[in-house]
Amino acid sequence: MRTRVRRFAHVLERLGLAMAGAASGLFVAAHVGSSVAALTSQAFILIMMIAGAVGFYLGIDTPPQDVVGPGGERKVDAADLLSALGTFLAAAAAFASVTVIVLREDLHVAGTALIMAGWVIGVTMQIVAGAIARARA
Repeated sequence: MRTRVRRFAHVLERLGLAMAGAASGLFVAAHVGSSVAALTSQAFILIMMIAGAVGFYLGIDTPPQDVVGPGGERKVDAADLLSALGTFLAAAAAFASVTVIVLREDLHVAGTALIMAGWVIGVTMQIVAGAIARARA
């Protein structure tokens, strides 16, 4: 049984993760928007921030599940793997975006598309991992 303090601490932790995800989305949106004129709108930035917040809120703190096959061998937990890969991709894309912004680099549009794709795929993987973990709980 969780105490109120532990529950409150957990909520604070999850809100912090959501804010980190929103900041991640903001960094990627700022970089992509400065490179692709069609994606400069406030709506695009807001969508990226919301997706990042949802992804980091749901996908980072998934409880692992012991998955054992018929012969007793341990199998890979899909939610755990998706969460780890998604977090890595989203964080790497945000890191690349911040680096490009801070160093004022002029990245080719293909590099910008790669950053955007990595971030979208990563956040999507986090959301799916969170949905899987919560569906089985």
